[in-house]
Amino acid sequence: QVQLVESGGGLVQAGGSLRLSCAASGTIFSINAMGWYRQAPGKQRELVAIITSAGSTNYADSVKGRFTISRDGAKNTVHLQVNSLKPEDTAVFYCYAHEINPWGHGYEYWGQGTQVTVSS
Repeated sequence: QVQLVESGGGLVQAGGSLRLSCAASGTIFSINAMGWYRQAPGKQRELVAIITSAGSTNYADSVKGRFTISRDGAKNTVHLQVNSLKPEDTAVFYCYAHEINPWGHGYEYWGQGTQVTVSS
C-alpha cells in the first residue's frame, strides 16, 4: 500500500507562483509514474502533469509553459512548480501515483489533495 502526502498549496495572487510537493511512503515496489491532477468546483478532475520513471512528461495544454513537473525517483517524490498562476487555476490539486507490483499488477494511488486558490 502506498500513501501520498501533498504539501505546498495555498492562496496566491494572479501571476504568482507555488511549489507543490508529494511524497510517497509505505510499501513501495515500483512506481512507474507520478503526477498531478486537479479538480475545480463543479468540474471533473483533470490531468495537469505527469512524469514517468524514465523522465517522460506530459502536460495539459492549459498549463504548458507555466507548470513544470519534476521527480526524485530515489525519494519517490514529485514536485510541481506552478508559475504565472491564473484565477482559473484555482482547484484542489491531487497527487497521483501508478505502481506495478512484482506480479505485474498495476495500482493507482491518490493523495488527499491540496487547495490552490488564485485571487485576481
